[in-house]
Parts: sequence; C-alpha cells; structure tokens
Amino acid sequence: MPKKEPKKHIEQHESMPPAPQMPQQKKPAPKKSLSSYIFSTLLIFAVIVVIFSFFSGSGTDKSTTVPLSEVARLAEAGEIKTIVVDDQDLTITKTDDSVVKSKKEADASLVQTLSSYGVDGTHLSALDITVAGQSALLVFLGSIFLPIVFPILLAVFFIWMLTRQAKGAGMQAFSFGQSKARITDPNDANNRVTFKDVAGAREAKEELKEIVDFLRNPKKFLDIGARIPKGVLLSGAPGTGKTLLARAVAGEAGVPFYHLSGSEFVEMFVGVGASRVRDLFKMAKRAAPAIIFIDEIDAVGRVRGGGFGGGNDEREQTLNQILVEMDGFEPNDKVIVMAATNRSDVLDPALLRPGRFDRRVTLDLPDRRDREDILTVHSHKKPFAEDVNLKVIAERTPGFSGADLFSLMNEGAILAARENRKKISQFDLVRSIEKVMIGPERKSHLLTKKEKLITAYHEAAHALVASVLPDADPVHKISIVSRGNAAGYTMKIALEERKLNNKQEYLDDLAMSLAGYAVEDMIFGNVSTGPSNDLQVATSLARAMVTRWGMSEVIGPLALESDGGRAMFGQGVDSKDYSEKTGATIDAEVQRIMKEALERAREVLTTHRTILDVITNKLVEVETLEQPEYEAILSAHGIPLKKLEV
Repeated sequence: MPKKEPKKHIEQHESMPPAPQMPQQKKPAPKKSLSSYIFSTLLIFAVIVVIFSFFSGSGTDKSTTVPLSEVARLAEAGEIKTIVVDDQDLTITKTDDSVVKSKKEADASLVQTLSSYGVDGTHLSALDITVAGQSALLVFLGSIFLPIVFPILLAVFFIWMLTRQAKGAGMQAFSFGQSKARITDPNDANNRVTFKDVAGAREAKEELKEIVDFLRNPKKFLDIGARIPKGVLLSGAPGTGKTLLARAVAGEAGVPFYHLSGSEFVEMFVGVGASRVRDLFKMAKRAAPAIIFIDEIDAVGRVRGGGFGGGNDEREQTLNQILVEMDGFEPNDKVIVMAATNRSDVLDPALLRPGRFDRRVTLDLPDRRDREDILTVHSHKKPFAEDVNLKVIAERTPGFSGADLFSLMNEGAILAARENRKKISQFDLVRSIEKVMIGPERKSHLLTKKEKLITAYHEAAHALVASVLPDADPVHKISIVSRGNAAGYTMKIALEERKLNNKQEYLDDLAMSLAGYAVEDMIFGNVSTGPSNDLQVATSLARAMVTRWGMSEVIGPLALESDGGRAMFGQGVDSKDYSEKTGATIDAEVQRIMKEALERAREVLTTHRTILDVITNKLVEVETLEQPEYEAILSAHGIPLKKLEV
C-alpha cells in the first residue's frame, strides 16, 4: 500500500543558517562531597565537647580563691561552717554563708595539711568536713568514652560515610539484578487512566478491548480454546499516545501495571539486563493478572547480529532473555506484555513472530475529528472565553500529535496568564499553534529595512505560487514576524486531509518551496541565506520522489531507499542497494526535478509580478496577513480562490 509522505505546512525564511542546538541533558542529583562529611563530623565532636564541659563544669562560680594559710586562720577563728573536699579542690562555706575556694596537696589529707599549719585538734574536730567524689557519668566520659570509645566511633562514622558515598558506583552489586519497574496500583484512583481519558485512536481502542476482556474474564476465552496474544506492540509516531493507551488498558482491566523503559534493562555489566528481565516477569506472574509495559523497546529489541558489542553484547543477551520469558508463558498465564516504539522497522524478527508480539496496533496521527476530541480532553479545568472554537483550532493543526495538542493548550493558558487575563481566548490558541510549530516570537530580532523587504518578497512569492498552481494547498497566513530561526513564514493548510499524495501535488510543492529562492534572484539579482531551509526540504522531497516512490521516468518503479530502515536487514547505516552508476543517475534526476520546479516558480512570479508587488507592500506595512485579507487581494486581481470540490 502506498505510504503518505508527511507534508510541510510551514515555509520558513531564515535570516541566517540555524546554529546547531546542543542536546539538553538532565542534571544529575547533587551528591555530598567528603568535605561536607568532615564538617558534619567536626560539628558533632564540638557538640559532644560542649555537653561534656556542661556536665563537668560547676555552673557560674562567684566565689573567691584563698590560700591554705587563710583556711587555717579561719579554722582557728571558728569562722568555718562547712568544708567540701573534692579531690584537691576545697569549697569552704563560712559562718556568714559566704563561699571561698582553695586547693590542698594531692597526697596529703585536709586534716594533716591544717595540722601542719598549726591548727590544734580541738578546732579540727569542730570542722564539718565532707568528701565529695566524681559522678559516674563524669568518670565514664573522662576515663573511658573520650579517650577510647569516641575515637572508635569516629572512625566507624567515617567508614560508613565513605561506603555510602561509593554506593552508587560499586556497592550496589547485590541489587543490580533486581527489576526497576514502576508499579501502578489498580486501586490508585489518582493515577488510574481509562479509555475515556484517551481521545481519538478509535481503531486502536477497539483492538485493545479484547485484551481488557481477557484480563477481566479469561475463562470465557480458555473454555472455547482461544489463546489471547501474549504480546501487543504499539507503534506510531512520537506523541500519539502509546504509553497513555497502555495505561488505559490496565485501568480498564483493573490489574497491576508494571512499566519501565527498554534502556533501564541495560547496564555496563554483562548479564544484568537478563537478570532484570527474569525478576520483572517473576514479579508480574506473582501478581497475575497483570500487564508488563516496556516503553521504547527498540532500545533492546533491535536486529541482532550487527556485530556491535562483541560476543558478550549486553543488549542482545537482554533481548534473548525477553524472548525466552515470553515463550515460557503457560496457556493459562494471565500476564500480557505490551511494548511501544516508533521504530518498529528496526525490531528483531524473532520479537514479532506469532507467540510473542504477534498483535501489532498502529497509532496514526489524529485526524480533524480526533484532534477536536483531544483538544476537548485537554481543555478540562481551563476557563475559555466565549469566542473559543476548538473546531477551528483542530482544522488549523493538521499533522499535530496528541502531545503537540497538549502543548498547544498549555501554551494558550500561559499566554493568557502572562497578560493577566482570567480566561483563554481564541487568539491565544491561534498564537499557540505558531509557537508550537515554529517557536516563540523574537521581538528583539529587528530586521533592517532591506532585510524586511527581502523577507516580504520571499514570503509573498511562496504564497503567490501556492495560490496559482492548482495542486498546491491554499494559504492561511503570511507573516514576516521572526519566530524561532525563521525571519518569516507562510502557513498553508489543505482543504481536506488526504491519506495519499500524487506526483503533481509534490511537483507543485517543490515549485512553491523554491519560489523564495527564485524571487530573490529575480528581484535583487542576488541570493541570501534565507532559502536554506527551503532548499533542504525541497531536495529531500525530490530525492524521495526518485528513490522511494517511483515518480521518475528515468529510474522507473524502483524503491532504492527506505524510510531509514536499512537496519531491519542487519546492514550498515551507510550501505547502498544500488551501484555508483545508478547513484549518479539518481543525482541527475533530482537535479532535473529541482531545476524544472525552479523554472515553474519563476514563470508564475514573472506572469503575476504586479500582484507580487502588492502582496509584498502590504506585508511590509502590516507584517502579517490572515487568510481573509490575503484572499481579498487575490480576488481583486482576478486569481480564483481554491474551494473544496463537492
């Protein structure tokens, strides 16, 4: 069946070649350094010292220190009420309740010391002497904990911190083989998704209702001898809702949903991926009925035998284990394996054979009615103004995926909030279409007067050629306001969505794409870097016509190149299925088609030079022309408008 080539709906005029964009990488979570651990340890040590000094201290001391001779004099005079002896420290309370301190010799008792100072026995016997010993806590801290136990605890603390820091590198050897699958509980109402939450994809949901019915009531199928498919492969363009649809199947069936990415199986150590596969299937069988969902399965499911990775290729071992586990299902095992990919052409044939992923569900880009339904779903909890018409937005967004439509609605809400409005208007959604397709307005990117004139002629030429040629799509908007890398753009939308395109439509598209190049050479006698994007798109389209769709009389009905799927045959990326002579013929055919398209564009622009100048002057004046204003100019100069034929 012939395949439709996605059409380009925006023609861009670039003021300079786009700078290469560096891929955005997710920053890893910050890890504590060893210096932070040392600082924490020193802080703990300081706290312990403060606590020890608190226990060992005697509080606020307002007493004075006197020599032993003064103590002997006070004893002789009978002015001492009590004496507390604490090792060498003496605390003397006098008869007037004042307190003084003193010290005695370490080896002599207080009585001997006072006797040596001449205090007689009568006065000594009258003294109230109390001997105080150290508390058990202070003895423990001073003689055992601080000199012995604390250094050992400090060393153990350092070792524990170092092993914890190295855990991410080499200390997880015993947990490598465990599955990293995330589980969605069927009873979790906040995360549960059903078919009502998935707009569009009507055929895909019909296919998957059988899976839901089997998980709910497997006996009905098993009694009649039917075997439900073990694996379901969801394939389609990015953003078409493959993951969401898989979650909806689990939500409708009310079963546990084990989901992970194909890249999460693969590690640098050989055998880890296979071990995780075994653990994942073991978990799912214990919780059966259940669904295992592997997103981006092409990360591990590519064709084997490419020669990469040597004899111990971890990716191939992981794939082999997946194949074995799916073959190991018993007929009554109520575990369904679902997988998603946008590169089904590179998957290993053993993965797609009956008994494994034997049911393939394709998700196409949504049509107009599906886009309107998706916009309605994403409009929940968004306050709209009275002028919002989602049908018009759906008509203006051909080629948008579900993810693009979600981004469109979100950008519309952001634009309204940025302007301090409480409701989203139709104008916000229209601006969001262009922002998602091309990029935000670059108000700081000011063109010179000459650059503005070149851009206006460039976009006017695109629009005029598209309006004159019969098989080109009609123009909906022209603008010379910079967005993204484009200094201007022309938006064209087909009257009706087509599944097939013919040769004449592609030839008209080529002429329309090369109109900007032709007008710059015709008006200014020079060519800028503006048509660079147009040339790339046109060249790719012309080459596809010759090598993939058989639209060249010289080459004939031959498919010499594919959609990038050479790897499905295990061949190298740069391998060619044709000779050098055929390659030269292909290049000559592409060059011929491009030259003929350029001549057609020049012919249209020369014939309608007057209207070209009118459109250009209007663009320089207002910068943006919507469809009604543009069609009024066409009608005034006798160019018929394109209408849908009934």
